[in-house]
Amino acid sequence: MKLLTMVYASLFAAIIGALGLLPPIVTPFTPVPITAQTLGVMLAGSILGAKRGGLSLLIFVLLVMFGAPLLSGGRGGLGTLFGPSGGYIIAWPVAAFVIGLLVERLWKKLNIGLYIFINILGGILLVYASGVTYLSFMTQTPWLSALTAALIFLPGDIVKVVAASLLARQINRVYPLIGKEENLKRHSRAA
Repeated sequence: MKLLTMVYASLFAAIIGALGLLPPIVTPFTPVPITAQTLGVMLAGSILGAKRGGLSLLIFVLLVMFGAPLLSGGRGGLGTLFGPSGGYIIAWPVAAFVIGLLVERLWKKLNIGLYIFINILGGILLVYASGVTYLSFMTQTPWLSALTAALIFLPGDIVKVVAASLLARQINRVYPLIGKEENLKRHSRAA
């Protein structure tokens, strides 16, 4: 693994940890709190691409699993992955990978609408599918009831999708990390 990949993945793991400093919002509808950390998931995939984005969230989840209090509210440890939020957290590396893969595949066609679509697909639908299913299983709640309770997250997640899409589009215009190494290799071979 290249040093640059490790640096970018670690940097985004730290950013997601920093987003955990914002206090969670607890609602009476679901035992899963509302946090800002899914914004980091969307940004990691949209800016770093599939490999680096997925790796950054894998690092983050492993740190949480081993007890680092990086989740919103200072939570961490293996128990958090077996708690009501576990399905959402476990889905984060996959979501970042899927977002990154779609951004890489659609790189030449990307516009704000595609960024929003990609972040909804990976950052909301994929994460909700895993989180709601896991919550339903862990709490012995009917899946539809768990999904209905998860709708409380939707307004905030739409805001995060728009913010992540706007930020990623701007960062990728100014300093694109996706495809940067391939371009460097191509230029060094030509020289």
